[in-house]
Amino acid sequence: MPRPLIASIHLDAMQHNLARARACARGARMWAVVKANAYGHGLERAMRGFAHADGLALVEVDYAVRLRELGWTKPILLLEGFFDASDLPVMAQHKLNGSVHCNEQIAMLAAARLPGTIDVHLKMNTGMNRLGFTPDAVAAAYARLRAMPHIGTITLMTHFANADEAAPTRLPLAQQMLRFEAGAASIGTALPRSLCNSAGLLLHQLDSDWVRPGIMLYGGTPSGAPGGTSAQAFGLLPTMTLRSQIIGIQDIAAGEVVGYGSRYEAAGNIRVGVVACGYADGYPRHAPEGTPVLVDGVRTGLIGRVSMDMLMVDLTQVPGAQVGSTVTLWGQGMPIDEVALAAGTIGYELMCALASRVPVIEA
Repeated sequence: MPRPLIASIHLDAMQHNLARARACARGARMWAVVKANAYGHGLERAMRGFAHADGLALVEVDYAVRLRELGWTKPILLLEGFFDASDLPVMAQHKLNGSVHCNEQIAMLAAARLPGTIDVHLKMNTGMNRLGFTPDAVAAAYARLRAMPHIGTITLMTHFANADEAAPTRLPLAQQMLRFEAGAASIGTALPRSLCNSAGLLLHQLDSDWVRPGIMLYGGTPSGAPGGTSAQAFGLLPTMTLRSQIIGIQDIAAGEVVGYGSRYEAAGNIRVGVVACGYADGYPRHAPEGTPVLVDGVRTGLIGRVSMDMLMVDLTQVPGAQVGSTVTLWGQGMPIDEVALAAGTIGYELMCALASRVPVIEA
């Protein structure tokens, strides 16, 4: 019998969340973001779960080619563009859109001899200060691109730093939009726009030609901040459920300790359940005592330190638990955002960190 840890992917939830994103999109076309192997869900599953998207967006050139091999015929966008001149013939051959965010990329495009055109997203840096041309420099970048015969459509894109915060103390979305509008006006011609990530879609009403939802498509929320709106309140469904079983039980007395480092000491007589899941499976090693889990549908919490292959839970509130009892680490019945918040991280990281040794099924 295989180890009882299994990740279940819910394609119907992916389809539902895509529909929710479209309902927020004010008629914009939609890039479904599938980077990092579709947030751990798998490219092939994402292609089916997001079949009604207008395009798929990711950062890995080889994964984009794989999507074509799997049969995706609609647009594909490389969010970080290309990394080397050798990527350009591949992009032209497979009709991949690419982000252009620096002068070095423009120089590579200018020197390229390509069999066809490439559509690009010209990225403007409106304050994130990660990738992109400043509003003062974007018009010159556009002019250089527009002069190239092998450049097709040009879409203007930016990325919001704090769209998930209602009142950020620095760089609010409105300030980024003012910078974006100034840069767009300097170009002198109206271009299609790509603006909103998940937070922009869920929390702001912006007009855009393209939107780029990511985490909301997988049933998570853009912010793990306390007091934030839950995924359920946004009408989103979990797309990944990580389940295991109790594989051992220890009855320990007050004063006994549990796990590596003996950091948990029992205040009274308790039952400890050992779960087949650890940090080698992608569960966060730093998850503290009390991080929520479900055992046979009953809420309880972690005790002791997460180890490589196992973690321990308090069974005091689950007297009927036994070896073989079902444990839900996150997903249906246990929101991934809540687990992530307890562990001091975000749902994105938990999904993306799912280890390759964990069997993945569709359910």
